[in-house]
Amino acid sequence: MCLAKTPVLSHVSSTLNGLTTIRSRGKSVGEMLLDQFNRHQDNQTSASYLTIAANIAFRFILELILCGLTTFVCFSFIVMGKDHVQEGDVGLAISQCLTLAELIQFGIKQSAMVTSQLPAVKRILQYTNLPKERTYKTDKPLLDSWPSDGSLVFRDVSMRCVRNKSPVLKHLNVKIKPGWKVGIVGKTGAGKSSLISALFRLTGDGLEGEIVLDEIDTKSIGLHELRPRISIIPQKPILFSASLRYNLDPFGQYSDAELWDSLREVELGDAVRSLDLRVTGGGANFSVGQRQLICLARAILKNNRLLVLHEATANMDHGSDGLIQNIIKRRFADHTVLTVTRQPHNVMDSDRVMVMRGGRIVEFDHPYLLLQNPNGHFSRLLQQTGKEMTEKLTGIAESAYRTSPEFREDSADIIVCNSETVITKL
Repeated sequence: MCLAKTPVLSHVSSTLNGLTTIRSRGKSVGEMLLDQFNRHQDNQTSASYLTIAANIAFRFILELILCGLTTFVCFSFIVMGKDHVQEGDVGLAISQCLTLAELIQFGIKQSAMVTSQLPAVKRILQYTNLPKERTYKTDKPLLDSWPSDGSLVFRDVSMRCVRNKSPVLKHLNVKIKPGWKVGIVGKTGAGKSSLISALFRLTGDGLEGEIVLDEIDTKSIGLHELRPRISIIPQKPILFSASLRYNLDPFGQYSDAELWDSLREVELGDAVRSLDLRVTGGGANFSVGQRQLICLARAILKNNRLLVLHEATANMDHGSDGLIQNIIKRRFADHTVLTVTRQPHNVMDSDRVMVMRGGRIVEFDHPYLLLQNPNGHFSRLLQQTGKEMTEKLTGIAESAYRTSPEFREDSADIIVCNSETVITKL
C-alpha cells in the first residue's frame, strides 16, 4: 500500500508545481493529467482494499482457530473428568485461552504495522550509507584573502561521473587570467555543467588532472575551504524556508548594514521592508527574478574573486536579464567571471569565449576573433540565431574587441584546443 501511495503524492506535487504551465497548455493537458491521477488513485485504492480485506479475513480465520483451541481445551477437561481436574484450573485455562486470542491478534497487528513502516527505515539507511566526500579541511589553513587574483588554470583535466564509464570531460587545457570575463557555450551535453562540477569538486575521485586557482591546486585543499571561496549563481535559485537574513548570511558573518547594502546593489532595497521577512518554501513569495537577485546579493556579500554564472538568466525575461548583467558588469568589473550559457548574446562582450563540444574545448579566444572564421564552431552556433541577430551580435563583439588590449596588437592567433586549429590573421 505504501508503494502504491507514492505515485499519487508525487503526481499531485508535480501537478501543483507546474500548474501555470498546465493551464497555459489548454484543456487537453489537464484531462491527460487527470486520467493519470485517476489511474494512480485506482491502484492505491485497490491496494488499500486488498489490505483491509486481507486483514479482516486473517482476523476471522485466527478467531476460528482460537475458538477451536478453546473448544478442544474444554472437551479435554470433560474427558479427563472431575476426579483429575479441579474447578479452579478449568476456569483459569478457559480465561487464559480467551486472553491468548487477544494477545495473538494484537501481536500480529503490530508486526504487520512494523512491516509496513520498514520502507521508511530502508530509505533512512540508504541515506546514512551514502558515500561521503573526503577532506573537508586541511591541516595548513589558507589565507583569508585567497584567492586574491582569480587566475584559473586547467591542466589536462578529465572527469568521470561514474567509475568505469567514459569521461565527460576530456583533457582540458586552458589558462584564464585574473579579471577575465569568460563565456562557456556549447550545445546540450557538451560538458558545460560538468566543467562547473569539476571546479567545485562534486565528483569525488572521478577528477583527473589539475585545476589551479591562484597558484594552488584545488585538490590539495579541503572542500570547506574551497567552495566558500567561489561564488555561484545557479539556473534555479536556491532559497531556504527561513528569514531573508538567513538566506543572505546563513553563518551570521555580516552586519545588517552590509546586508542592506547588498540588497540595494541589486535594487531590492525598496521591495524588502525587513531582513526578518519569512521566505516560504523554495522562495514562493518572490518572483524568479527576485530570487536570482537575492542569490546575486549573496555573491556580492561574499565578494569572492571568482564568480560562476550557471545559466543564471535562462528562465528570465529580457528586462531582468539585462538588470543582472549590468549589476555583474558594474559590481564584478575586476573579478574573474565564468558565464555558462546557451544564449550567445550574454557573452559577446566577454574577454574570451570557450566553446565546448563532446567534453572538449574546441575554441577559446575573443568572440570577435572566433567569428572571423565562418566555419568555426562559435560562428555556426551564432548563425542559428538568425541573420539579423547574428549581425547585431557580431557588431557587439567587434565593438568590445576594439576597446580591448588585444586590438593594439598587430596580430592575434586563436588558441589551438584538442588538435582543432583555427587561425585568424588581422
